[in-house]
Amino acid sequence: MTTTTAPAYRNLLVEQRGAVTVLSVNRPDKLNALNRETLGEVEDCARRFAADPARGALIVTGAGEKSFVSGADIAELAVLGPREAEEVSRCGQRVCDALERAGKPVIAAVNGYAFGGGCELALACHVRLASENAVLGLPEVSLGIMPGYGGTQRLPRLVGPGRALEIILSGRRVKADEAERIGLVNRVVPREQLLEEAVKLAETILKNGPLAVSAVLEAVTRGMQLPLDDGLRLESGLFGLLAASEDMHEGLKAFLEKRTADFRRR
Repeated sequence: MTTTTAPAYRNLLVEQRGAVTVLSVNRPDKLNALNRETLGEVEDCARRFAADPARGALIVTGAGEKSFVSGADIAELAVLGPREAEEVSRCGQRVCDALERAGKPVIAAVNGYAFGGGCELALACHVRLASENAVLGLPEVSLGIMPGYGGTQRLPRLVGPGRALEIILSGRRVKADEAERIGLVNRVVPREQLLEEAVKLAETILKNGPLAVSAVLEAVTRGMQLPLDDGLRLESGLFGLLAASEDMHEGLKAFLEKRTADFRRR
């Protein structure tokens, strides 16, 4: 296994494991905090991943053993005026949207502190695995600000408005076991196994029909924003589109013939 850093990225490590891309935020001296340069690099990496048919799944994690992403870079936030603050918020939201709307599975491997913007980055991923030492939270109110990268919208959709408001308004930290219990993360695993478990999950997903996987991601991410009746219509429409694909017929034929399907993404 070889870890390579793309020449354009000063704050990310990007590693390819077959069809699985591993993106590690790499600012160890800042506990992997997100400054504007790092946000731009994450967005660029996410868009390259989405556009590359050879890349099937993305894992987002933090370099080192202590921190996933500790939050936004407070030194940058401290000097912002109203207009600049709104622009930074929009930038963070755009980065998170690029992950959520990639059209392919994005998995967060939360390997330590995930506060503020780091927690919001994890919330934008489709699935979240956490190590036993992971701690998540949106503590912005303790600094006199509020979550700005989508936390006030994604957290209530994930754990319910009551739990979300209690977490956001108190600014408290949520340890891994509680995060799993309330649905903030899908599963907690030993720290030394976290990345391997994330890769294993990605590879399991990638054995399935890629067009079907993309359709499910669209149905869930878009459907969550819609009334139930509209979401059901979206589901039916996507179901119909899949019926026109070679992959669907190959998958059903392979099942009947008791063999592994040969999906071609068409």
